[in-house]
Amino acid sequence: LSGCDSGFGQATARHLDIMGFRVFASVLDLQSPGAQELRRSCSPRLTLLQMDLTKTEDIQRVLQHIQAHTNSTGLWGLVNNAGFNDTIADAELSPLGKFRTCMEVNFFGSLELTKGLLPLLRSASGRIVTVSSPAGDMPFPCLAAYGASKAALSLVMDTFRSELQPWGIKVSLILPGYYKTGTTCDPAFWNLQKQQLLASLPQELLQAYGEDYVEEINQQFIQFMKVAVEDLSAVVNSITDGLLAANPAVRYYPGQGLGIMYFIHRYLPYFVRDLFLKGFFINPKLPRALRREHHNDVKK
Repeated sequence: LSGCDSGFGQATARHLDIMGFRVFASVLDLQSPGAQELRRSCSPRLTLLQMDLTKTEDIQRVLQHIQAHTNSTGLWGLVNNAGFNDTIADAELSPLGKFRTCMEVNFFGSLELTKGLLPLLRSASGRIVTVSSPAGDMPFPCLAAYGASKAALSLVMDTFRSELQPWGIKVSLILPGYYKTGTTCDPAFWNLQKQQLLASLPQELLQAYGEDYVEEINQQFIQFMKVAVEDLSAVVNSITDGLLAANPAVRYYPGQGLGIMYFIHRYLPYFVRDLFLKGFFINPKLPRALRREHHNDVKK
């Protein structure tokens, strides 16, 4: 189970431990508050492992540990939960490095871990449950870097689902709504990210969009996250069902408002979907270069 420092991973690790399972929980930092909380609240069956999904040596070390402890039994389940995003901005304003980091953690890291554990999962005819995001299915404004990585993750897991059927492995995707997890609801974190983004933008881009444009996106996102759900149990229950149900769902959609969102996405014209996503999530103001007062200034 990856990404147990906070959020879904931490809650799921505790839940599976209470159910009596042997859990290997990976955290970014063994001294983080989340890791210490798991040590305090879980049984000795739970093993905490340090792993940064961007580092092959970390992944290999975790693979060796799990192989050594499950060789005779195989591994029943893998939960790919670790996820990363630190950019809320238009694709044009998001540095290429941010796209790469999202891909490294959310896609390549999870892919490497999954491939490494497949021999053990095959021998147990086990389960793979992966936390993706509706942002990987739809073009949420200002989430391109995160959404692109989750789109790649969803697709590769869907491919595994079809390819691993002969081995008896069942593969499920979890596409949660909006929950309070990790740093996602910390305004100080997002304000710092916004400052760093503004400082890194080329002058021409900053002129075209305007600093107030970036400020406004950030404020709307912080407002949006205030209504995020604190109770993570719907997601934990979906992950658990993916691991234990005789016939787990291919996709789980825990959270509010996803039914209407996917209905609009599938059956209504694109412009309706785009309007809905802006109304629901972030609706940026007009970039500075397109505003009437800017054109008047230029004429003067």
